[in-house]
Amino acid sequence: MNTIKKLSPSPAFPTLRRAALTTLQANLGYRCNQACAHCHVEAGPTRTEAMDHATAELVIEFLRTRQLSTLDLTGGAPELNPEFRYLVTAAAGVQIIDRCNLTVLLEPGQEDLAEFLAAHKVHVIASLPCYSAVNVETQRGQGVFEKSLTGMRRLNALGYGRPGSGRVLDLVYNPVGAHLPPASAALSADYRRELAPYGVEFNQLLTLTNMPIKRFRHVLEREHKLDSYMQLLVAAFDAANLEHVMCRSLLSVDWRGHVYDCDFNQMLSLPAGGEHAVHLRDLLTRDLHGRVIEVADHCFGCTAGRGSSCGGALQS
Repeated sequence: MNTIKKLSPSPAFPTLRRAALTTLQANLGYRCNQACAHCHVEAGPTRTEAMDHATAELVIEFLRTRQLSTLDLTGGAPELNPEFRYLVTAAAGVQIIDRCNLTVLLEPGQEDLAEFLAAHKVHVIASLPCYSAVNVETQRGQGVFEKSLTGMRRLNALGYGRPGSGRVLDLVYNPVGAHLPPASAALSADYRRELAPYGVEFNQLLTLTNMPIKRFRHVLEREHKLDSYMQLLVAAFDAANLEHVMCRSLLSVDWRGHVYDCDFNQMLSLPAGGEHAVHLRDLLTRDLHGRVIEVADHCFGCTAGRGSSCGGALQS
């Protein structure tokens, strides 16, 4: 059973309410070809949870019925679910985001994945936690850095990361340890300089704060750093970030069709609307504007410092 550690004393996270819904983030399952140390999903090669076709059809129905502008596909490695390509094709006409780990492009059976993404102009947001091979492989495993570069080169060859191509490749940085990410502008310049010798390009660098849940939480507990990390997040709270956190305009749906205010709440089994699970089919015509968002201590991770959400830092 998932539990959420409360600080002692625990400051209350401010009440948040939903604004207009623009984005549906669909978690297609927890299977992944990697098992990263910081993964808040605890995804890996042995996970079997996967969205089925009926639920994928419901995702498209919800997207169309609610006239949303963005479908954000995540996992695990979402591309390993056969429904991934159905969703990309069926959602034509809206912005589609693929939360990609880059190495999945090299997996057996995914030889044409880069071409598929390019053909549909899918916005690829790729996790590359550092420009250093040592730091990347500390989080993600031996050989992952070079495989990630190979994946980037495949995307670059199809126009991704190149100005004017219409094919966007953004990278995601998250800290290796228990600290906040630095300013994205300065770090982006570092990434470009350090990755240039490898012959790879990208559009933007997004910086994310590690959330104190699941695998990263376990690391913090083993190293006796959980309390100090939570204190860091609370001390760095910035109320200006509350207007821009993802949960105000995004709805998260899991592989079964259950609905959450964000992907982090999904991993902690905190359903949207309180104690009882809500299914996506129940929200096809229900207006969510103004509804109270489920919050807990981990939410300080999104509002600390410059803040971060699925779209990166909330402040420049």
